[in-house]
Formats: sequence, C-alpha cells, structure tokens
Amino acid sequence: MTEPVFSVSDAIAVLNQTLDHVYPSMTIVGELSNFKIAKEKWVYADLKDDYSKMRLFGTVFQLPGPIEDGMMLEIVGEPRIHPQFGFSFQVRSMRPVGEGTIKKAADLLRQKLEKEGLFAPERKRMLPFPPKHIALITSDESAAYADFIKIITARWPLLKVDVYHAAVQGQAAVSELVENIELVNKTSLQPEVLVMIRGGGSADDLAAFSSEQVTRAVAASRVPTMVAIGHEVDESLAELVADARASTPSNAAELLVPDSQDIMSLLHEHKKFLSRIINDELQSRLEALGQDRLYLEDTSNRYISDKLESLQHVRSRLESYHPKQVLSRGFALVRKNGVLLKSQDVQPGDKLEIELSDKLIEATTDKAGKK
Repeated sequence: MTEPVFSVSDAIAVLNQTLDHVYPSMTIVGELSNFKIAKEKWVYADLKDDYSKMRLFGTVFQLPGPIEDGMMLEIVGEPRIHPQFGFSFQVRSMRPVGEGTIKKAADLLRQKLEKEGLFAPERKRMLPFPPKHIALITSDESAAYADFIKIITARWPLLKVDVYHAAVQGQAAVSELVENIELVNKTSLQPEVLVMIRGGGSADDLAAFSSEQVTRAVAASRVPTMVAIGHEVDESLAELVADARASTPSNAAELLVPDSQDIMSLLHEHKKFLSRIINDELQSRLEALGQDRLYLEDTSNRYISDKLESLQHVRSRLESYHPKQVLSRGFALVRKNGVLLKSQDVQPGDKLEIELSDKLIEATTDKAGKK
C-alpha cells in the first residue's frame, strides 16, 4: 500500500485535526522561562522541566497576574502546529502552582495593586450592622458553608441569605468567583453585604483568592464586601481589598451580626434599668406633689384665715352701725305711720311709735308738742 503524500499545509492541517481529536485539551505543569509580552497583548514563553521544554503562546488576558521566569505554572490549552512558527501550546488559562511560586506571584501582584491604592484604608466602606440581606459566594458543599450558615442563623434568624455556588479551588474557581461577584452586583434587589468564604487548605487550594481577576472583582464591587479565606494565619489578596475581612468563615458570621440572645439579655437589662428610672422618677414626683399639696393647703388655710379675719372686722364695723346697737346706747327710733319721723313732720295729736332697745311705746303728741 502506497503511503499518502501531503503538502506541508495539508500535513499541518491533518496533524492539527488529529491533535484536536486526540488531545482537544491538555493540562501541563512546568517552569516558566523566556517569558515576554509583545505589543502589550501577545504572550510568548517556554514551559520546561529538567529534560524538555515546550513553546507557549497566548494573550495577556489569560495571565493570572504578574508572573516571571522561574515560576511553576499549571497551563490549560491545546497543542497546535502553526504553518509559519511550528509547534506551540496554545494557552487557555494558567495559574501558579507550588507554595513558593504561589507566594511569589501573590507578592508581585500585591506590589502592583498596592501601587494602585487598592489596599488603602480610605477605600474601605462601613458594613451595616446588622444587615438585613447578604449574598454569600462559596461552595455550598463545603464545611465552611455549613459552619457559616449554622452560626449566622443561630445568631440572627431574621437575616436573608442568598447563596451563590462557586468552585473555590482549581481551574474553574477564578472564573466562577468573578462571575458570581458580577452577578451579585447586577441583581435588581442588591444585598447590603457581599460575603465570600472558604475554609482552610494549602497555598495551592487558596490561590484563586489571590488571583488578579478575583482581587480586582472584589475591589470593584459596588456592594460592600467581607472576605474570609482559610484559617486565621492565612491571608489572601481578596481579603486585603475587601471592605472587611474575617479570620475564618465562622468569625465572619460572628462579625456580620450580633447574637440575638445577647441582644435579648441586653434589652432585658435596659428594661429593668428603665423601670427603675421610671419608678424613681414617679416616687420623686409623688414626693414633690405631696410637698406641693402641703404647701397649697397651708397657703390656702392662711389665705382663708386672713380673709375670715378681714370679714370679721368688716362684720364688727357693720354691726356697730346697726340700729340695735344705737338703741342699746340710749337712743330711740320714732315712727309715724311706720315711717321714721323727723321733727318737722310732727303735728300736735299725731300718734307715734317709739322704739327703745327693749320695748316699743305708743304715744300721742299734745298741743304743745309734748307727750
């Protein structure tokens, strides 16, 4: 059987078709070397181990952040034969691997973002306390999620929690975390706080939370953010740009809301304090009213006594002018036909009534005007 003869172009096309069928995607781990960026867009580099190296090609959009030669990277992509430049590995995504490389990549990115002011304290916003509505981005299958929900529900049952599931490690983590942050910020009824949590793990497990994409997405969030990644000693760049950070997911729940039992106890103490204050005030007012009553009674009595004494003086004066009093001093009242008589009204033979203090005398005038 005669072997087919291909042109160079046909051979490259057939080989690429074969690669597409057999290896549509590959993940390769190696050390970065000869890294460079052309025209601020195209990425060229080699990925090597102790025995071999492979040419890489991609764009700056696939970079996880600042990288440099010597870093260990996990590259996802597909093998390709270019008609002009030969074999290369077309990059779809990349991430640092290995504790030393991850730390170095995070340090480079940290320096870059720090120069941009993303860690500045003045950028931080106050979180409402307690919030009524939060969005939670995490893996809903993780222990961190279970602990957070258990604690925050027990502490503050009235809180509304919208859960956004995302991978928290591996190749999919960065894109899913970023997508969910953007989704929360696009919701019509936005929550008051965006919370992102993950339990502990190795530096490789936590790497997504120090990636440039996730860190910038947290920094750009219009919804105030709280991030709690790993254990107390762990520190991610996403935590540093967040408005608030917590040492662990459980600590995040404790910082976000108060303990309702503590609030009830505090309200009970306030109630007792206010009751005591009110009772003391009422007692004080009653004592003051008692003193005022005594004062008013004393003032009223003195006023009435003074008025009675004045009335007695007036009565005595009025009684001194009463005709009975005049008669008792030897005077008499003379009436003619029931009318008090004046001397010029007396005629001889008139019948008169003479009233003394103790008796009434009838008399008749004579011709000479005598009795």
